[in-house]
Amino acid sequence: MTMPSSGPAGALDLLMDMEIPIQVRFGRTEMVLGDVLALENGAVVEFHRMPDEPVDILVNGRVVARGSIIAIQGNYGVRITEVANAPQGPKEGEENP
Repeated sequence: MTMPSSGPAGALDLLMDMEIPIQVRFGRTEMVLGDVLALENGAVVEFHRMPDEPVDILVNGRVVARGSIIAIQGNYGVRITEVANAPQGPKEGEENP
């Protein structure tokens, strides 16, 4: 068994094959509980985002990039159009300080 090199580079090597969940957020809205409970098949929930606006790509609840939705062989995909330089805003579910 080969041991990874020591130091920061070795620790980073251990993480490079780690799978992490990625989320794509194309909209967000707030609804009162009564409206949520009244949802049924065919109901439409409106989001406050124009269809041509970029979607957010989140890792660990933080926006890491933005892009446009595309279709690839019958599946959805995201074409990256902007990569964030630093974490954008609070993590999902957190309030601004």
